[in-house]
Amino acid sequence: MEAQGRLWKRPWGVLARSHPSAFLLAAQLLSLLIYPAIDDTSSGRLLFGAVALVVVPLAVWVVNRSPAVRWIAWLLAIPAMLLTAFAVLLGVPALLPWSAMLEAALYFYAAGGLISYMLHDHDVSADELFAAGATFTLLAWGFAYAFFVVQAWYPDSFLSPVEPERPRRWLELLFLSFSNLSATGLSDILPTGSAARVVAMLEQFAGVGYIATVVSRLIGLTIVRHRR
Repeated sequence: MEAQGRLWKRPWGVLARSHPSAFLLAAQLLSLLIYPAIDDTSSGRLLFGAVALVVVPLAVWVVNRSPAVRWIAWLLAIPAMLLTAFAVLLGVPALLPWSAMLEAALYFYAAGGLISYMLHDHDVSADELFAAGATFTLLAWGFAYAFFVVQAWYPDSFLSPVEPERPRRWLELLFLSFSNLSATGLSDILPTGSAARVVAMLEQFAGVGYIATVVSRLIGLTIVRHRR
């Protein structure tokens, strides 16, 4: 039985070492299935904090494979996780914008590390393809956290035809982030404040640049590899 257990764990260990970006990408996509259950109640905020406490260490783990310095990632991740835990357990929502600001910085830092990792090599591996998807989600979540901070500091920064008087929920801000980053423009959430519009423009610029440089380069290298 012990030998069988070792054989069962070995493929997962090999996968974790060779494709850490796949785990982060899977965690980010699976969290999308959880977010619809998150609301403004205490249980919803607790679930939101639990998801963050799982994804943030994964983002730091992925930085290990990139040229980024790991201790900087932990310097951002540990305070972010502590602030999230205190905000949820102690019922202090004022701490959430500060934790969101740190998480946004961590996600941008991890995304930058993965971009550097993908641009460093001239051969496309499976992990780099997973890294391309993980980087997109890191950027989307990072800007969503930035929108969260803007809304906390500048109320009424976002407008929607659905219940326009209330602040936008996390899933709505994440939807806006995905729409901006992918340049589809399908979001019904409109940034109306100056700070919100600046962050939205920066995300649009980042999305176009990411697709034009990183994704197109990976596609070109993949075509060259198949021709060889």
